[in-house]
Amino acid sequence: MDNIASLLKKLHINYKNIAIYEQALTHPSYNGDANTKHQDYEKLEFMGDAVLGYVTADLVYKNRPEMSEGNLTKLRSVLVSTKPLAEYARKINLPEYVRIGHSITINQVKESDKILENVLEALIGATYLDAGLKVAYGLIKKLLLKDILAYDADNLTDYKSKLQEEIQAEHRDAVQYVTVEQSGPAHDRTFKVQVLYNDIVLGTGIGKSKKKAEEMAAKDALSKRSVL
Repeated sequence: MDNIASLLKKLHINYKNIAIYEQALTHPSYNGDANTKHQDYEKLEFMGDAVLGYVTADLVYKNRPEMSEGNLTKLRSVLVSTKPLAEYARKINLPEYVRIGHSITINQVKESDKILENVLEALIGATYLDAGLKVAYGLIKKLLLKDILAYDADNLTDYKSKLQEEIQAEHRDAVQYVTVEQSGPAHDRTFKVQVLYNDIVLGTGIGKSKKKAEEMAAKDALSKRSVL
């Protein structure tokens, strides 16, 4: 395991009690081998989850003012879900600092999104308890802000379902999606899709996948129906 003090220095965390960070980076398997109790990340994870939720909501609200309440909620949920949090943990090389027992390997830690989510939340909890909310806020902002600013709001809206609801409110039949064009090499395809109702083209969309193109076609159709 790498030196935790070096990690905290890299993250600009001026710690008072390094023991709490050691606890945050200790997997339960370590205590099984050492025959100790309550000295792993599980309790700190609880605190970190709460701090992460609050700070993420604050960051999303302040940096994406154009979003509706529903999309703000969805974006927050996306950011604090298991896979993104595991990726943030990997970006700061967190697996290298985790204390583990003989029942688990470092490769298992690196590959487990759930373990890395737990460890990152525990680290945030430790930071909050030891260094305060301002420092914990700064850590979370450093990890999440780029994705908050870059996130495509179209990924948060299910235009296909919305269009289907609008159509079925007036008619019984479902809309159909037809791929009318594909271009580019196999590894970098672009799709053009039309959405039709009774052979009438309601909208057209382009995307790097059929699913994305269908969503854009539904969005186009909704915009023409003025129900976006």
